[in-house]
Amino acid sequence: MSKKILLTGCLGQIGTELTMHMRRTYGNDNVIASDIVKKDVPEVIESGPFELLDVTDPKAIAEVVDKYKVDTVLHLAAILSAVGEQKPTLAYNINMGGLFNVLEVAREKQLQVFTPSSIGSFGASTPKDHTPQDTLQRPSTMYGVTKVAGELLCDYYHTRFGVDTRGVRFPGLISYAALPGGGTTDYAVHIFYEAIKKHSYASFIAQGTYMDMMYMPDALKAVTMLMEADPDKLVHRNAFNVTAMSFEPDQLGAEIKKHIPDFTLTYDVDPVRQAIADSWPNSLDDSCARAEWGWAPEYDMAAMVKDMLEKLQAKGI
Repeated sequence: MSKKILLTGCLGQIGTELTMHMRRTYGNDNVIASDIVKKDVPEVIESGPFELLDVTDPKAIAEVVDKYKVDTVLHLAAILSAVGEQKPTLAYNINMGGLFNVLEVAREKQLQVFTPSSIGSFGASTPKDHTPQDTLQRPSTMYGVTKVAGELLCDYYHTRFGVDTRGVRFPGLISYAALPGGGTTDYAVHIFYEAIKKHSYASFIAQGTYMDMMYMPDALKAVTMLMEADPDKLVHRNAFNVTAMSFEPDQLGAEIKKHIPDFTLTYDVDPVRQAIADSWPNSLDDSCARAEWGWAPEYDMAAMVKDMLEKLQAKGI
């Protein structure tokens, strides 16, 4: 049976590629893209239905769900970590209010909901290495606070109302298609553009700062796998740790240097984003995702770097 999927925040960092991935998987007309503004992203706007949608307006969400007979919502609309520290009230209103509205509509209309959490849901007191699935979560950012609360809210709507909620904790996502959206791990995308254009990059994240990362094709695969997973096998349902690689800037720079020999990496650390990075884990334990729905990544750092450089150069960067 085909799904009818609504994506919120579809023109953001994950949304553009996830929309196209879902349209390839489920058919163009079965995937309704939506965002609060209609940006110039022709591949999304022209390949299937698009709706202007403000997730802080529950009536508007319900109207779009009814119009297209939606049965699944991929809720991506959110303010990311660095922007959230500049605009905490906006981050709270969109990240918490938007999710609450989506879950309420899902409760009323019996929809499946997927919403991503993040490594930002962890804090400085969380175990740093091989961070367990179930562990201490005391984040120090508004983004992190909303993500922890969102994980709990999704669990609540499942246990209390039977809503089919699912989600993963994404690490930093690296993509050649979408520009970074104001996150702390964005250095790992910026570095490729600068390596190609200038053969040099000044990292805003300090040397020796390990963070979990994932190449976007693996992230898209994770969403589809979890959405299609047998619900009887899901012990956790929400906020599954998923990971593919963990590295610090020097290691990424060294891998790029194999392809661009005169590439040089320097540091110009942004204290705000560095403080956020320092509060996050170095690496995640994703054994629950592997056991409960068969998760396994396809890209390690070497494969990701090679593909990123090839794809960006093909785009004329």
